Amino acid sequence: MTEKILILDFGSQYTQLIARAVREANVYCEIQPYHKPVNYEAGLKGIILSGSPFSVNDEKAPVVDVAAMNAQLPVLGVCYGAQLTAKLYGGRVEKSDKREYGRAYMVKQQDDSLLAGISDRSQVWMSHSDSIKELPEGFEILATTDSIPVAAFRKSQQVGKSESQKENSGLSDFPLYGFQFHPEVYHSTEGKTLIKNFLYNTCGCSGDWTPAHFISETVSNLKQQIGDKKVIMALSGGVDSTVAAVLISKAVGKNLFGIFVDNGVLRKDEFAQVIETYKVLDLNVKGVDAREHFYTKLAGKTDPEEKRKIIGNTFIEVFDQEAHKLTDISFLGQGTIYPDVIESVSVHGPSQTIKSHHNVGGLPDTMKLDLVEPLRFLFKDEVRRVGVELGIPHDLLFRHPFPGPGLAIRILGEVTEEKVTLLQNADAIYINGLKQHGLYDKVWQAGTILLPVKSVGVMGDERTYEFTVALRAVTSVDGMTADWAHLPYEFLAHISNEIINNVKGINRVVYDISSKPPATIEWE
Repeated sequence: MTEKILILDFGSQYTQLIARAVREANVYCEIQPYHKPVNYEAGLKGIILSGSPFSVNDEKAPVVDVAAMNAQLPVLGVCYGAQLTAKLYGGRVEKSDKREYGRAYMVKQQDDSLLAGISDRSQVWMSHSDSIKELPEGFEILATTDSIPVAAFRKSQQVGKSESQKENSGLSDFPLYGFQFHPEVYHSTEGKTLIKNFLYNTCGCSGDWTPAHFISETVSNLKQQIGDKKVIMALSGGVDSTVAAVLISKAVGKNLFGIFVDNGVLRKDEFAQVIETYKVLDLNVKGVDAREHFYTKLAGKTDPEEKRKIIGNTFIEVFDQEAHKLTDISFLGQGTIYPDVIESVSVHGPSQTIKSHHNVGGLPDTMKLDLVEPLRFLFKDEVRRVGVELGIPHDLLFRHPFPGPGLAIRILGEVTEEKVTLLQNADAIYINGLKQHGLYDKVWQAGTILLPVKSVGVMGDERTYEFTVALRAVTSVDGMTADWAHLPYEFLAHISNEIINNVKGINRVVYDISSKPPATIEWE
């Protein structure tokens, strides 16, 4: 039985960071919208209430029954969660005289197991315009900051129960805490320790959430879910689909039928390399060379969105054709990961439109298959850790993100086989150069873009009129924001020379120094 922490989401931009901090402490957790009823299942060890863009005094502010939860489990409120707790128990929450955004310094006022190992004065990250002006009766201040009187608090046992309840139940309420700040963010320098203290000291977690534990439990569940039935899966050569396929394969063996499509816009030699990797991993995968079909569909198309749709729709078409060559398929395997699931759920009610994150990009209605998604509760970094435990090659697990439409959106304008070859060769020089100079793992994503621009050049005694490529490299945590990577000038000069000297048809190389926002990582 896996221990679990439940995080109730009130719409905070930081909720996923709480989950990451809990998982990093080797404790399993799940995020669910605040309005979904809590299932007090075996193994549930505690509840964390997230922040929110709302004020607790807003007319339509989200509310949960904190006392009912705390009667069964330890509860920790973060920012809005702390303010909601204070208000529901009879405290006073009002607009601050001085709003706190950014760095502040928490000063301990008394010892508590929640603050074990925390400095007397430590940096925390604030993001609120309301403050707890007055704590409810029976609550105690644990820490303050220079600007607000209540930075952290706890509830004494039995607060909120009637005398008869206290006498007849024979049970005390569980610990209840609140932080006005956000311990989950990077700038709360000892925030991870605070969260660990809640998990271990308050909730009594044992920290059994490890990649090995996940693999054994997931394979067991997959065997139970699938039995002796067959699974089909579209593989991309990426991290998520590969790790998901290996897990499914461990459960059903050759009853997994993988399909890897060469759409003509993969990286240089990628199709052959990935197929070889799948053989080493003993995956039952069929490679499909559909390059000419994709090129025909893309002919004359220059609009980025139209190219994306053509790539996606043509992939579904090819995958569907291959799927119909098989018989008695019951399940579709997919590499859906947890951020995809979270983004598909609104904290304000059931999602109206589920985002399409799947490898297939959307199932044809004629394919009546049940889904198998073994990674749907893992973050990207956890997927990689599981992949390491499974023995998947490092180069595959830790390669940069690559867009679903592939090089089609790194070729500005019409996609042709000639342009794909040019870009593949230039990009291979760039990416291999990053690896050889120890820079590949220092950037989040890098790639080469073929511009619809030709310029005059001189090579030897000859005048040339050839294409220009732009090199792109960014640093990021999650791709939501990104800064251009400050690669050494000497390296860029070396790569420029290598591309121009070795790729006939390119005579100019530029480097993109735009950040996101306002630019995007990809050019299309």
